[in-house]
Amino acid sequence: MALTPAAGWSADTRSRLLGGLTAFALTLLPVRDGGVGTGEAAVFRLVNGLPDWLHPPAWLVMQLGTLGAVPITATVAVLTDQPRLGARLAVSGGGTYLLAKGVKRLVRRGRPVEVLAEVHTRGRPAAGHGYLSGHAAVATALAGAARRSLPRPAGRVTLAAVPAVALARLYVGAHLPWDVAGGLALGWTVDVAVGAALPGRRAVPGQIPRWRGTGACGRLD
Repeated sequence: MALTPAAGWSADTRSRLLGGLTAFALTLLPVRDGGVGTGEAAVFRLVNGLPDWLHPPAWLVMQLGTLGAVPITATVAVLTDQPRLGARLAVSGGGTYLLAKGVKRLVRRGRPVEVLAEVHTRGRPAAGHGYLSGHAAVATALAGAARRSLPRPAGRVTLAAVPAVALARLYVGAHLPWDVAGGLALGWTVDVAVGAALPGRRAVPGQIPRWRGTGACGRLD
């Protein structure tokens, strides 16, 4: 697998950006009055009611969507000689985090414990507003940035971490389903925009990596 230049503001990029913005707008509709629909409550209780022994692995998964994950992943990219990827991770992750904070202040939806009865809160109770999930947003932005620079199996694992983070936020009682859906849409949209503004190199499946240097310590070209 080799790396080829990213496409910038191509037709595909514009289409994905429009899709992300549309999805984000659609997640706003059910939460605009602050209420919780029957279906949303049912999905939340299904996940939130899972056994307590799942809390340790759920907590570990959630760290992929924290603000601390942004400098860590960006640093790893730079240390592995991928500075463009490091910049994209930093801008996508950091920008998504800040935008998520802004959306929370505008929408001001309550946390599950504020709008539903009998919520299982695991770990430290989440502070602030519920919509949208910053963890889901940041995890999506980071995964979107990283997956195109990874071999296909690793890219798939990276993408699989995104729904895991979203479900973990329901499980610990921090968010409702539309909260995490909004986070997923925001993270996707931000990374698409950042990827077009900071075009780097993307992985092309089926091609063999080309290494520069000699011995076992060459670098991926």
